[in-house]
Amino acid sequence: MTWLLRICFSALLAWPAAGATLSGQVGLSDSLVPAVRTRKDYSGVVVWLEPLHPAGRRDAPARPQRARMEQKEKRFVPHVLAIQAGTDVLFPNLDPIFHSAFSNFSGQIFDLGLYAPGTSRTITFRRTGIVRVFCNIHPTMSAVIVVLKHPWFAVSDAAGAFAIQDMPPGEYRLHVYHERATPQTLGALEREVEIVDQGVILPLIAISETGFLEAPHKNKYGQDYPPMGDEQEQYPGRHK
Repeated sequence: MTWLLRICFSALLAWPAAGATLSGQVGLSDSLVPAVRTRKDYSGVVVWLEPLHPAGRRDAPARPQRARMEQKEKRFVPHVLAIQAGTDVLFPNLDPIFHSAFSNFSGQIFDLGLYAPGTSRTITFRRTGIVRVFCNIHPTMSAVIVVLKHPWFAVSDAAGAFAIQDMPPGEYRLHVYHERATPQTLGALEREVEIVDQGVILPLIAISETGFLEAPHKNKYGQDYPPMGDEQEQYPGRHK
């Protein structure tokens, strides 16, 4: 099935010749997450395009090769980050306590080690794939980095809206990633899309979270985390 929607609006006439924009909205259903069920927070869905005929086409310039994933209030911010392969990601620690970000499965494996408040570490992500990020001290901290080959991607905001800009006209395959959707659900959402000079608006992308089961993760040594109250015993003198 090919989406050939060529819905134009007045703002498109003012766009520069760099390329068209593909925009749309995602919606989440069957979720057990309170933010989704009560606040209708549809953020964190990654949408990207891969050219069907890459040979001889004019590619858009590479995305900025530097991004940030902050550690703040015992959370990774943003929770979902999409980048192009080759991007340096900074992991600044903005908390008054130590953190130890790592990823030991799926995508690029890394271990930033234990580092102090007010400091930062950097990793260059060269392999495409889904990278799941955790903290070796705080089991509730988690994040996802989606590393992509091409620069045509976007992450949905709280309303579910997204926009991929500077698209050269042509035929593409659309992919979607949502951390609480099964591979089967995401595979069924793939479509072929034709990008035209005037831009494209997609119909609603409806994503069901049915079938998702969240499995507890281990620390970087493959062991269970100690009880939450044991942080200070695990790293004495390093918490305020």
